Amino acid sequence: MPASDDERIAAAQAYIDALVSHDADKVPFAPGCTRIEFGVKTGFSGDHLRRSLNGGPQYRVIRGTSVPEFTVEGDVVRAKFDLVTKPSIAGRRVGAHIDETFLIPASDGQIHHIKAVVRPFLTS
Repeated sequence: MPASDDERIAAAQAYIDALVSHDADKVPFAPGCTRIEFGVKTGFSGDHLRRSLNGGPQYRVIRGTSVPEFTVEGDVVRAKFDLVTKPSIAGRRVGAHIDETFLIPASDGQIHHIKAVVRPFLTS
């Protein structure tokens, strides 16, 4: 049975939750999942992404995220949200507006590809 839009949104939400919890064991990555950020491949497989989310220093600085806005079009689930980091600069925290597209085919409901567009900002 094909995965519903709600199930595919839940897969993307599991990834976003793992950004903060550092527990990616329940993120449904396809084995060959890749991730691209700023045009650079930052995820090389589902296992690599899981290990990175679970223990990578690049994710340990994330303090929290806003509630994502999701849209679904075909096999693509798009999430727009903000994240805030733990470090502060002169009393202001670094954050980022995130626009991530997830290739999650209904045929298996797994994340096959992630493309992240990140726009940093400072917040109080």
